[in-house]
Amino acid sequence: MNKKIIAITILSIVTGLVILNSVKTKDIEVEKTQKRINNVNTLTMMLETEAGTGNYQEVKQSEWPTDGYVFNASLSRCENGGILSWDDEAKKVIMESNVSDKCYVYFDKYNPTLTNYIITNVYISDGANDLYYHDGTGSYTNANQEAGDNSYRYSGAEPNNYVCFGSDAATCPNENLYRIIGLFDDDKDGAYNIKLIKYDYANSGLLGTDGDYAGIYSTIDSYYRGNLTTINSYYWNNNTGTNAWDESELNTINLNENFWNNLGFKWQNMVETIGWKIDNMYNGIERLSSIKYVYNMEISNSSNYKIYSNKIGLMYVSDYGYAASPENWTKSPADYDDTNRNNNWMYMGLAEYTITKNYPTTNQSLYISFLGQIGSGETVNYVGIAIRPVFYLKHSVTISSGDGSKENPFRISFDINS
Repeated sequence: MNKKIIAITILSIVTGLVILNSVKTKDIEVEKTQKRINNVNTLTMMLETEAGTGNYQEVKQSEWPTDGYVFNASLSRCENGGILSWDDEAKKVIMESNVSDKCYVYFDKYNPTLTNYIITNVYISDGANDLYYHDGTGSYTNANQEAGDNSYRYSGAEPNNYVCFGSDAATCPNENLYRIIGLFDDDKDGAYNIKLIKYDYANSGLLGTDGDYAGIYSTIDSYYRGNLTTINSYYWNNNTGTNAWDESELNTINLNENFWNNLGFKWQNMVETIGWKIDNMYNGIERLSSIKYVYNMEISNSSNYKIYSNKIGLMYVSDYGYAASPENWTKSPADYDDTNRNNNWMYMGLAEYTITKNYPTTNQSLYISFLGQIGSGETVNYVGIAIRPVFYLKHSVTISSGDGSKENPFRISFDINS
């Protein structure tokens, strides 16, 4: 006798609810013959309580679990020889059996990668949840100013792009709050890395007092949006006075030695090594005509940049520009006013460095002023200013909880063997 394929379907009862656990089901559709039969099957659904634990709990619910769970074919079984499988297109369990049977269906809990979660659940369309897909084909205002690199970038005054990094405390400490600049696939292999920037400024407890340390930040202006009472400041390169990033002790000591070592082994394993593009790109800040222009000079069309492979860096000017809502993208970041900076979540209210060099001078770098404007200054003998480290998460980092708000930031984890 040929096996009949029996689909365990949703049944309506008097209340209109569907019971999938330990209930006798009738009128089950036989998919091969399209006939209807009267059969009796008992189904028990088992869900893993925590990912990777192998501990399961019997549950009663009206729908097959799909979000955050995956069908376990090896554990799922029937007492009388029925075979269970998962139909991913229909999102339901299929049973092959010749007789009535009692079946146990197991689902393992899994945490999706943070990149997949954001692309699948947060990005709905350009501008929804303050997230934009920079494929160069948008239809919103100033979509023609997109980077065109197929990145996903958060833009606007206050998107829910917070991540708790470096702490497992129930309430994420302020010093462990980071924000997502965007999702980037720089090597075009389909695996996006999430680019984080520290929410508030990094102090000497993370960056140290050696290297390019400059002392206590001189004046905390009323524009400051954070809650630190003391802020440490750093030079871009006080070592040789040039704007060569490889000579900067801010780069080699404060960021990629002190800050890196203070992350700890668990969190270091979540950080990807990235090739940071550094170039002489500007003929004075007055030439910064739009964010698209900045991006092209900084990343896309530059032919003279050097690539420094490392873990920790700083924001690009184009990162800062694209963090503003799209109506600001045609304005030079050197001319930002109250409206522009207040519609830019990355603006924090104090002067801070970017990773970008100024051209044609060989001893100047670009920074964000306390008014949110891009300016240039000497890398040596110039006032020390604030620092916010930037780095990329590995694409396999998973999300375990959170909605991205400041009060409930994304919580992440990583399997060292992945």
